[in-house]
Amino acid sequence: MKALSSIKASIASIASIVSIVSIASISPVSAAPIRLWDGTSVRARGVTLAPYLPDSGTSAPSAAVIVCPGGSYCWHDYEAEGLRVAEWLQREGIAAFVLKYRVQGIFPYIFHTRLIARGHQHPDALCDVQRAIQYVREHAADFGIDPSRLGVMGFSAGGHLSMSAAAYAATDFLAPLGIRHDVSLRPDFVAPIYPVVTMHRPYVHSRSRRALLGEYRKHRRLMRDSLSLEHHVTADCPPVFLMNCEDDPIVMYQNSVLLDSALTAHGVPHIYIRYAHGGHGFGGDTSKFSSETALWQPAFMRWFRSLDINNSTNFNSNGNQ
Repeated sequence: MKALSSIKASIASIASIVSIVSIASISPVSAAPIRLWDGTSVRARGVTLAPYLPDSGTSAPSAAVIVCPGGSYCWHDYEAEGLRVAEWLQREGIAAFVLKYRVQGIFPYIFHTRLIARGHQHPDALCDVQRAIQYVREHAADFGIDPSRLGVMGFSAGGHLSMSAAAYAATDFLAPLGIRHDVSLRPDFVAPIYPVVTMHRPYVHSRSRRALLGEYRKHRRLMRDSLSLEHHVTADCPPVFLMNCEDDPIVMYQNSVLLDSALTAHGVPHIYIRYAHGGHGFGGDTSKFSSETALWQPAFMRWFRSLDINNSTNFNSNGNQ
């Protein structure tokens, strides 16, 4: 009876989330989604990359951003934190690629099926984002982009993934899978937006930790340490645009404070913008913006255009705005 009650509670807790997962009403993408693992030994047909290529009217290659929607590493908020973000970047003349990376899934989340079967867990999502970086760089000419101006932007758990792409770039997670390449897996900039950062109390987002580490490994301190991003920032980390809200009801704002402190301690060029009001999950959906979070996209574009990769003075600013 206790188990049944737990299942009912879990179902009730995600009832409001199921509508996020449905993408039936989402507008079509600019190009057909790419199945990133086709032609390899990795069985992950659900991992796709949807390109949104700008019509720049010029032969100059554009910058590009791989977009990682959030969803607690359990599902994808594919519309607000994926497609709406890609459409905005596309309008700004930046190529966007929405990544559907491997997540735990709703059924395994409710019924804890990974107690008996591995399912999806770390390092699957990190392999997917590295594969996306590899693919986009190798096909840069086809997409009309500059492979030296490729960033990763992510939201919530996707923010953890985007920052992981930078923090663990020196480790080639593709090599053990038999993937050979000659391109860098290091993004040129990253933008974690209201990100999950730590795997430790008191600020951990427990659902993301369980989904990422698995029902067994979530209890292991070594695994928690290895994926707590505040412990893995290095001096050669690419520039970071970090943003969140103090009234975030899902991921405690102190996650970003920890990351900001680590970036500052290692001298990493970055900006940290913390709004008082705005909550969580708004992504690129303007209907969910507060008067403050409506400013985050213009703030990102100012920061982006100031980077060294755009042949201008690097914006090296720390602290809140």
